[in-house]
Amino acid sequence: MNVGDARTEIMRSIRAHLAASLALPGSPPAETDQTFFRKSVFNPRAASLTHEFKRNLELVDGRCLIAQNDTEVAELVKRITEGKRIAVSGSPLSKEDLFTVDVGITSAQAGIAETGTLVLDSSAERNRLVSLVPPIHIAILDASKIFLTLGETLAALQAGEELSPAITFITGPSRTADIELTLTLGVHGPQELYVIINEGASHE
Repeated sequence: MNVGDARTEIMRSIRAHLAASLALPGSPPAETDQTFFRKSVFNPRAASLTHEFKRNLELVDGRCLIAQNDTEVAELVKRITEGKRIAVSGSPLSKEDLFTVDVGITSAQAGIAETGTLVLDSSAERNRLVSLVPPIHIAILDASKIFLTLGETLAALQAGEELSPAITFITGPSRTADIELTLTLGVHGPQELYVIINEGASHE
């Protein structure tokens, strides 16, 4: 199966799952975007950077899953979202609808290994609230887009297309501290963050 066929198959699988999810009253079926999974460029540091990203993400209560290819990514998404209402970045849901879904799914334009941080560019993620409102956020990240530091990440992003004015940095689930510095997860954002790293994309 070539890359094009594999992409078509994974998107068909995601669409089928979304169609079987709990429907929102009065809302159109969720749609996925063909740019949801993007071709990566091979990065020889990807293995060690993936390990460092995973370690640091889990230190801040995020969950990191490793997939070897697009098919495994789709299976992990299906496993996490089983029986839940879903919104995919770019889907035609209103802001009010987003408060009634269980899971928001986005891609990520980069990852910062030393902090386990995701970088989302609003020009690619057309509805950034998908990553901020639902109680569960799933982000798909290509291994080749993980960089060691913030500086390396910004340099790589600036070397490509022009950045949008809105860049979102996400490090773990949402957390809020009270005056006694007691942390509570998910008060003003997702209670759970899953990052699925696609290692196989960098080798295709």
